[in-house]
Amino acid sequence: MRLVFAGTPETALPSLRALLDSPRHEVAAVVTRPDAQSGRGRRVQPSPVAELAASAGVEVLRPAKAGDPDFLARLKAIAPDCCPVVAYGALLPQAALDVPRLGWINLHFSLLPAWRGAAPVQHAVLHGDEITGAATFQIVKELDAGPVYGVVTEEVRPADTSGELLARLAESGAGLLLATLDGVEDGELVARPQPADGVSHAPKLEVSDARVDWTAPALRVDRLVRACTPAPGAWTEFRGERLKLGPVTLVAEGAGPVPGAGPLGPGEIAAAKNTVLVGTSTRPVLLGEVQPEGKRRMTAGEWARGVRLTPADRLG
Repeated sequence: MRLVFAGTPETALPSLRALLDSPRHEVAAVVTRPDAQSGRGRRVQPSPVAELAASAGVEVLRPAKAGDPDFLARLKAIAPDCCPVVAYGALLPQAALDVPRLGWINLHFSLLPAWRGAAPVQHAVLHGDEITGAATFQIVKELDAGPVYGVVTEEVRPADTSGELLARLAESGAGLLLATLDGVEDGELVARPQPADGVSHAPKLEVSDARVDWTAPALRVDRLVRACTPAPGAWTEFRGERLKLGPVTLVAEGAGPVPGAGPLGPGEIAAAKNTVLVGTSTRPVLLGEVQPEGKRRMTAGEWARGVRLTPADRLG
C-alpha cells in the first residue's frame, strides 16, 4: 500500500522503521510536528520522525495544523491508500481523515477502551495495572474511540517506569501495526467496535501532577514517581527549592528505617552512609537518584552528604 505515516517522538521510530523495511508498503511521506526547541541550548531541531524520514529520503510534511489548506492539498496529491499514526501529537480534522481511501489507523499504547487519551502508559503505571498493551484502531472524530483491528498485551513489571514500559510497547506495537496494515490490504482484517463498558481516560500528566505528596501511602508515592519517569519528572521541595526525584524503592513492611532512627512521619528524612529514607503515611521509601535545582543528577547519598541534613529538614 501507499502510505503517509504520521508521528513525532522516538516512540514512533520502531513503527516507521518497520514500514520502511516492509516490501509490501511504500512510505510516500511522513507527517510530523513542526521543528521545536529542545535540549539544554534550546536549539530548534526536527522531530525524531523527521530525522529518520529525511535520512531515508522520504518527504517530510510539517503542518502547523493538520487542517492547513496547503497540507491538505499536498496530502491529496500524494494520494495515500492509508495513513498509519503513532504518537503524532495533534488532532486530525475530518477533511484530513477523508483523504486516504482506507482511513487513518492509529497505534495506541493501551488495551482500548481503557486509557483513551494522551498518556495511557503513565496512567497504567500510576493506577497499578498489572497488564496493559497496545491496540490498532480506525481513527474517528471522537478521541480514541474508533473500532479496533488488533491488540498485543504486555505485563507491567513491578519496577517499570513509564519510559521503560513505553519502550517495550513501541517495539511490540510496531509489529502489530505492520500486521494490521497487511491484514487491511489483504481484506482479511475487520475492525470491531470498542465495548461501551470499561472506558477510562488518560489525560496528559502536567508538572503540577508530578509533585509527590508524602502524606500518601508508600505504594502511591512509588507509582507516581515511576509513572512520571522520565516525563514530566517527579519532584518535591527541600528547603524551599525543587528537588527532582528518580524512582524510589519500597521498604519491606515492618523494616526499620536506619540504625538509631525512629519511625518516620510523612516527609521526614533518615540518612546513614549511602541510604536515604523518607517517610510516607505508611512505610518509608528509599530514595534513588535526585537532582537539586541547577545541579546534576546524583545519588541520594551524595545529595544528603552535601546538604548536611538537620533534624528539622523535611521533604514536601
